Amino acid sequence: MDATRRDFLGKITAGAAAYSALPIALAVSACAAEGSSQAAGEFDLTWPNKLTGKHRAVFDMAEIESGYGLWRGMAWAGQVQQYQAAAPTDVSLAIVLRHNAISLAMDQAFWDKYGVGKAKMVTHPMTQAATDKNPVLLGADGGVPAPFDAAALPKQQAKGVVFLACNLAFNLDCVPRVQSMDKVSTEEATKIAKSHLLPGVLLQPSGVFAVTRAQEAGATYVKAS
Repeated sequence: MDATRRDFLGKITAGAAAYSALPIALAVSACAAEGSSQAAGEFDLTWPNKLTGKHRAVFDMAEIESGYGLWRGMAWAGQVQQYQAAAPTDVSLAIVLRHNAISLAMDQAFWDKYGVGKAKMVTHPMTQAATDKNPVLLGADGGVPAPFDAAALPKQQAKGVVFLACNLAFNLDCVPRVQSMDKVSTEEATKIAKSHLLPGVLLQPSGVFAVTRAQEAGATYVKAS
């Protein structure tokens, strides 16, 4: 377990102990405040409007697992079209990157500079060898043959898949990683980390918030990793 993950678990444990001593209303408010460093209006909460298909699902990715959660999402969408005679526009998919999988929301430059692959012991989705590459960005040129290269995050985005990232995990994992290596303030580390978010990936107050919001929009829940 790397130092960042130990720190994450330590904060969660300490936070849970503190919240247990509070009245439930205060505990919820405290947890919400700690889970986000942004004002509510700074989150894009309009994305459920994109879940317009008859068949809707939200895939919950909590682990990196070589990026297989994205493969499972692509497979589901394809199977609905193949076996239920659904048109592509009839299928709506949201994928939530939270907990340990928050690193998948970061660009390759972030992975390179902050040693994410080694720190998280990431493996290549085809060879299972250790890799320093973000697996959700790998395509044919990265050793992922067709049809699996179509599962890459940018390619799924181009087909209308909505990608969401947990702001709580972002603040407890990505930001401290920058702060530790770059020796900058939390504010500056947050700014740097946000500049490395993959284009189109939307930060949400938490991954759980995003999952439940998708369910409210009619999406079926799937544990993807």
